[in-house]
Amino acid sequence: MMNKTNKIIGVTYAVLLALALLAPFLGLYPVFLMKLLCFAIFACAFNLLLGFTGLLSFGHAAFFGSAAYVTGYFIKMQHFTPELGILIGVVASGLIGLVVGMVAIRRQGIYFAMITLAIAQMIYFVCLQVPFTGGEDGLQGVPRGALLGLLPLKSDTTLYYVVLAVFIAVFLFISRIVHSPFGQVLKMIRENEPRAISLGYQVERYKLLAFVLSAALTGLAGSLKTVVMGFATLSDVHWSMSGEVILMTLLGGVGTFFGPVLGSGIVIGLQNLLADKVGSWVTVIIGVIFVMCVLTFRKGVVGELQAYLERRRRAAAK
Repeated sequence: MMNKTNKIIGVTYAVLLALALLAPFLGLYPVFLMKLLCFAIFACAFNLLLGFTGLLSFGHAAFFGSAAYVTGYFIKMQHFTPELGILIGVVASGLIGLVVGMVAIRRQGIYFAMITLAIAQMIYFVCLQVPFTGGEDGLQGVPRGALLGLLPLKSDTTLYYVVLAVFIAVFLFISRIVHSPFGQVLKMIRENEPRAISLGYQVERYKLLAFVLSAALTGLAGSLKTVVMGFATLSDVHWSMSGEVILMTLLGGVGTFFGPVLGSGIVIGLQNLLADKVGSWVTVIIGVIFVMCVLTFRKGVVGELQAYLERRRRAAAK
C-alpha cells in the first residue's frame, strides 16, 4: 500500500510539473502564475519554520517586504542585474532574520510570535520613512533587465520559466532539508523540545538556523515578486501580509510539502477571481472559507488527504 501511495504522489507531481510547463500555452496569464509561484515560495519558507520546527512567526512580512525593497533599489537605482539584485535581497533578509531570530528564539509560544510581530512593525516604520522606498507610493518602475546580462526578461513567458525553475529548486531544497538529519532534529524539537535538550542538542542554535533559512527563502520570494511585478510597496511589509501567509499554510496543510503551495494557489486564485467582482469583500469571503476549512479540515486540505490515505493503508494492512 505504501508503494502504491508513493507512486500516486510521484504521478501527481509529474502531472503538476507537466501542467506548469504547459501553463502559458493553456491560456493562463503568466504574470498571475508568477505571482502565485512567488507566494508559494513564501508559504513553503514559512512552513519550514511553522510546520517542521513548530515556531509561529507573525512577522514574516518583514523579510518578504525588506527583500522586495532592497532588490528593487539595487536593480533600479544601482543598475544591478536581476540575479545580483535578488541575491542581495536574499542576503539582506537573511541578516535581518538572524538579528530577529537571536532576539525572538529566547521565548516560546505567543511570546515568540509577539516579538516577531513587534520587530516586523518596526521594520514597516523604517520602510515608510527611509527615502529610497518611496514612502506610501512605494518603489515603482523596477526594470526586469537581463538574466546574467544575456537573457532578456522583458517577455512574461521567459520570466515565468525562470521563476518556475527557482520555485522547483526551492521546493526540492526544503524537501532535502526536512529529510536530512538536521530536519529530523527540527521535527524532534517541534514534537518534544525537552527531550531534544536532554539528548544534548543545542536547541536554540537549531531554531536560529531554521529561522534564518526561512527568512532568507522568504526574502527570495519577495525579491522575485519585485522583479515580476516591477514594484515594491508598503503592503509587502505590512502585518496583513504575515496573516496571508499563515492563512495559506494552514489552509493547505501545516507540516506537508505541497500544502502551502495549494494554499497559496487557493488564496491568490480567489483574490484574482473575486477582486473585480466583490472588491474589498474578497477578504471577508476568504476569511469565511478559512473558518469553514478550520472547522471541517483541521489538518488542511493536503493534511486531511494524507490522513485519509494513511487510514486506508492501515486498514489494508490488517
